[in-house]
Amino acid sequence: MQETWLIVGLGNPGREYEKSRHNCGFRAMDLLADKLGCKVDRLKFQGLYGQCTYGEKKLILLKPQTFMNLSGDSVLQASAFFKIPPEHIIVMFDDISLAPGRLRVRGDGSAGGHNGIKSIIARLGSQNFPRVKIGVGAKPTPEYDLAAWVLGSFSAQDEKLLANSLKWAGEAALCVCDHGVSEAANRFNGKGA
Repeated sequence: MQETWLIVGLGNPGREYEKSRHNCGFRAMDLLADKLGCKVDRLKFQGLYGQCTYGEKKLILLKPQTFMNLSGDSVLQASAFFKIPPEHIIVMFDDISLAPGRLRVRGDGSAGGHNGIKSIIARLGSQNFPRVKIGVGAKPTPEYDLAAWVLGSFSAQDEKLLANSLKWAGEAALCVCDHGVSEAANRFNGKGA
């Protein structure tokens, strides 16, 4: 029986958000889709998705179009349709607790204040899904508005650091499919530009 995995890249739809910190998941997904030769352009599950074969596995690539806070609606619909358990759902997203260019792979855990992850946990009723966190850096001062920070763009210097981590995020997701979370964490955690 062919294993099916759902890989999700989080972000906000719309041109004005394309280069924002919050859209790292979308950007990592675009690079992964290119690498796999998979078009993520079918509209269903309140998202854009594509389907491809990777080795012996079937991959569903998904970019929810619900806006970040409702990402779980899209993830739940796709996972229910393809009958994919949480352990086979990998989510790529931005993380302000990691420096730009850094990655962290985790097998489960709380939302850590990320609204997209909060929504997915609420809709799936489980925290037990792998994540690939893409470092975007902390806000410059404690009083700086978090929404303004994550919806803002990177400096030219941070954008350079990000280039590798966006590519590695997709490789880390594939490593989770192939070898499991522990191996992916060993290879990619703390990896920096």
